[in-house]
Amino acid sequence: MSVHSVLPPLQLQGRERDRALGLFLGLAGMFVASLVTCNLIFRKFFEWDLGGVTFEQSVGLLPYPITFLVTDLISEIYGKKKANQVVVAGLVASVMTLGIIALAGHASATSWSPVTDGEFDHVFGQTALAVGASMAAYLLAQSLDVQLFHHWKRLTQGRHLWLRNNLSTIPSQIIDTLTVLVLLCAVGEIGWNRFGDLLLNGVLFKACVAALDTPLVYLGVGVMRKQFGLKPAQEIAL
Repeated sequence: MSVHSVLPPLQLQGRERDRALGLFLGLAGMFVASLVTCNLIFRKFFEWDLGGVTFEQSVGLLPYPITFLVTDLISEIYGKKKANQVVVAGLVASVMTLGIIALAGHASATSWSPVTDGEFDHVFGQTALAVGASMAAYLLAQSLDVQLFHHWKRLTQGRHLWLRNNLSTIPSQIIDTLTVLVLLCAVGEIGWNRFGDLLLNGVLFKACVAALDTPLVYLGVGVMRKQFGLKPAQEIAL
């Protein structure tokens, strides 16, 4: 059996452990911030010309790839358990954020308020089903990403980081796009006539982003391995 598959997690002490924990919390913060932002802005759509190909997508896609980058970094350095904990934390943060928005929406604006009730509802007045669609897609895609990442890590005995990065991120993002579009079309947020184009655009866009994401994963993993003296495929125990 390869050394990649049997290395025990690295046990850090003192300042080194504090540094590793601080880095983990920083990555978790990036994940939660990106995810919450996605859920706040996903109803706006834009066009993006990438190499002669025009994509029509939700602006929620702009920060969303960061969530997959972060979970892959956490999975590689801190392990499956920590990655799943961050996914759950993101879900809790999103639900709480949307609950606060709903509460704010029920509070009547004053006559001098810079933002009226109508303006607030127009921006943040998402239907419960639309929000549910986003949450369902998120939980399914992120859980799948973590599972697939560690499946490929075990199968390759810790080698070929590029393989597990792409073969976890791309399928997960496709599932996310499909789930969101089906549910949003079903509740009338988007017309079914746009389903095919948006799905195709989403798949192509996310495949391109996943490919661009790979060098960043290598860079992040390389820096963290060097900083903490990790061997290939070895994880930090927190």
